[in-house]
Amino acid sequence: MRAVITGGAGFVGGYLAAHLEASGDVPIILDRIQGLDIRDADDVLRHFEQSRPEVVYHLAAFTHVGDSWNAATEVLRVNVEGTLNVLDACRALGVRRALIVGSSEEYGKINAQDVPLKETTPLRPTTPYGASKAAAGLLAQQAWYGHRFEAVRARPFNHTGAGQPPSFIAPALAHRIVAAQRAGRDFIPVGNLTPIRELLDVRDVVRAYRLLMEHGEPGEVYNIATGEGHRIGDLANTMMSFADRPMELRPDPEFIRPVEVERLVGDPTNIERRTGWKPEFSLSETLRAVYDHELTQTS
Repeated sequence: MRAVITGGAGFVGGYLAAHLEASGDVPIILDRIQGLDIRDADDVLRHFEQSRPEVVYHLAAFTHVGDSWNAATEVLRVNVEGTLNVLDACRALGVRRALIVGSSEEYGKINAQDVPLKETTPLRPTTPYGASKAAAGLLAQQAWYGHRFEAVRARPFNHTGAGQPPSFIAPALAHRIVAAQRAGRDFIPVGNLTPIRELLDVRDVVRAYRLLMEHGEPGEVYNIATGEGHRIGDLANTMMSFADRPMELRPDPEFIRPVEVERLVGDPTNIERRTGWKPEFSLSETLRAVYDHELTQTS
């Protein structure tokens, strides 16, 4: 199966391409490196015409939640307009189906009684990034209801793995711990430690993407989640346990976000029933992979 991955040169795209190839598919990476401008409808159509995909995994996005506060217009152009351009190109060229990757940030302001979050939980995004992903998801839904194009939506919760950029929580912590260890410091600067988050392994997430491409119901959205949450402080302590010397966490205002969702945990029932997916990697294995990768990068 010829599968275009938009944003395929990114962190998740690399893992997805490897998984698709191992599964017998032919992954085709389209990214800025190949000259793709996801904001340009004609450019997207031209790249798709050259690639002739049977299916499309749409990963291309402005992904950093914190940075989205200072770049709201660009976030909307990339994440919303870009998704529309991909959906239009798919329909114009007879692509069989597309997986549109959203985010748990779409849920935003959460009532305690709603946790773990179901796909039917009202969306109340609190960040420009979350709002853009919610809008992109509605475009995917409309593509099915309005045009009968088989768009399936994924709503992954936080995930990480070796090679993730240090702008995300797990590699950021690993980077600070390794740097402190080598500098002989006994503290790690951190932001808010109380929020509760899921943290999946990227290898489990890309496996879920392919299963949804095969078995997901068009127009529907599926949480990719475990139903288990962990305090950021606990994640940091687990990561620090890998170091060769004791350290402590020290709050730093530089790392505090303007708005923080306190608990973000998803209900995986729908994806489990539809595809049989369950995570294979433990949290400790995932964090260890991130930490070990950071050691190799800074040695």
